[in-house]
Amino acid sequence: MTNIRKVVVKSFGDESKLEVVNADIAPPGAREVQVAVDYASFGGADVNMRKGRYPFQRQAPFTPGYSLLGTVVANGEGAASRFAAGTRVACLTVYDAQAERANVPEAFVIPVPAAVAGREAVALVNEWVTAYQMVTRVARVTRGARVFVHGLSGAVGQAILAIAKLQSAQVFGTASARNHDALRAQGATPFAYADKAWIDAMQRAGGVDAVFDPLGFRSFDESESILRRGGVLVAYGMNGPGFADAYAATPRPFLLEYLRVFAKNLKFGNGRRATFYGLNRASKYYAADLATLFGWLERGEISVTVKAEFELDAIRNAHLAWANDPGMGATVIRVGAAA
Repeated sequence: MTNIRKVVVKSFGDESKLEVVNADIAPPGAREVQVAVDYASFGGADVNMRKGRYPFQRQAPFTPGYSLLGTVVANGEGAASRFAAGTRVACLTVYDAQAERANVPEAFVIPVPAAVAGREAVALVNEWVTAYQMVTRVARVTRGARVFVHGLSGAVGQAILAIAKLQSAQVFGTASARNHDALRAQGATPFAYADKAWIDAMQRAGGVDAVFDPLGFRSFDESESILRRGGVLVAYGMNGPGFADAYAATPRPFLLEYLRVFAKNLKFGNGRRATFYGLNRASKYYAADLATLFGWLERGEISVTVKAEFELDAIRNAHLAWANDPGMGATVIRVGAAA
């Protein structure tokens, strides 16, 4: 056993339900790797899990943290062949990354190039693979396509913008007004979400080929309304509950919402379609797609903006800042030594 510090969601609720505790971690099990964590990701999933509003999540208490980057310190039985101690690795964990050490399945561990900064690389593991797969594999965005992105300022939104521009697409989307000038400088056309002027503007412009919508619920109907013939609504994340207390107070019917989105396909007679996207570390594409992104980052073909970095002990501050931070890009949790 090794004593570590880790974040625990004691019960569902506000930021006071988060604690950093001391606990023992067992040696890695069969075909597991134990990783000393340098960085963990942080995003809307963490906020909604803390509120008990993430689809099909664990019951409290649990340790959050959707992805990690760190160094292998031990291998379990049958897992000593791929990753020697000292190897720099990343893993999509879904839980348990916000801890000084984590035991993860060897099958889902990915080597990380030495040349890339850890806090940038950890953002690729979840947010950027999500964006890459939605743009290239789900929506199949090509040169000249018009795409609309809700949350352009966020970690996934920034990644979608960058990858869509690499595909020579035109990018529109919603974001806080304070970020509009910066987004225009990145080549996007931003709108405010709340006043709904984006709906009329996109309809008058002839619609878009793809909408990427992480908000859910009523937002999906609005996103559908700006699709043109042959377009696709890509729903993901279901992060809407993280932005408003009203969501936290009232349980939302996630399963019914999934069914309602897929039911949209029954009424589309013009080639439009709707789908949910969920990141799957067991996918045959996941490791290769992450390796592609690591290569892009290493060669300087993409840059990852990190708007905020919090220490493990400041995890409550990370939750408080998530929907209100004025910057753009990813938020990361620094757990161990900077890498």
